[in-house]
Amino acid sequence: MRPTVITPPGRFALPPWRELWEAREVAFRFGQRDIVLRYRQTFIGVAWVLIQPLATAGIFALVFGAVAQLPSGGVPYFLFSFMSMLAWTLFSSTVSRAAPSLVANQALVSKVFFPRMLVPLSTASSTLLDFGVGFLLGVVLLVIYRVNPGWPVLLVPVWVLVIGATAVGIGLAASAWMVKYRDVQYVLPWVLQVALYATPVAYSTDAVPAELQPLFLVNPLAWMMDGFRWSVLGTAMPPAWQLIGSAIAAVVVFFVGATIFQRYERVFADLI
Repeated sequence: MRPTVITPPGRFALPPWRELWEAREVAFRFGQRDIVLRYRQTFIGVAWVLIQPLATAGIFALVFGAVAQLPSGGVPYFLFSFMSMLAWTLFSSTVSRAAPSLVANQALVSKVFFPRMLVPLSTASSTLLDFGVGFLLGVVLLVIYRVNPGWPVLLVPVWVLVIGATAVGIGLAASAWMVKYRDVQYVLPWVLQVALYATPVAYSTDAVPAELQPLFLVNPLAWMMDGFRWSVLGTAMPPAWQLIGSAIAAVVVFFVGATIFQRYERVFADLI
């Protein structure tokens, strides 16, 4: 039997794809545990997945739609903000759950050998489940408001993949940094809160004054939000450069995050 040699990752090594695939059962168990723990001993359980975006969409529709009277691309503002919040919640929840995952599992990380990257990666399973439940309600709202997004709705899985890959890349980097710098747990929620309003989530890109549009359009999350709304709401199609840029940004962010994770992995057991 050929021996298995365990070596530390290099400073800029790529993720061990073969090891991750061989340990996929571990990732499944981590994801299953995360889902069970989230809803165990809760009074209304999975209904929280619907209550939170519904409440936020209602507030956004009242403040930005009724009071500020911002444009929503001809879509009812409540539906516009609900679908936008689904995409944003997929991003922010993935980042916020992946970031503390290594610290929360420090006993396993320090004593058991397995690909450490599986810990933050597995948190995406619960956020995808939340998105799926929320999207089903979104489909009901589309029928109620009689909004037909057309053929772009077929691209929804692509946008989920793009947004999810971006979030996982940031989550991987944040989880590695949090092992060494616990300040990340305090800074990250604030950064996500600022990003929520700096990204066209509660409002459309068209609502941004022309002189400020270049500032907002340097944010790849803005491209992804416009693309997702185009797919689910039938709003105006974003420029081709934004569609291509969204995919490129997702790939770059994911691999940069994975590289940062690999760089710090060699010291996890000592620092955690």
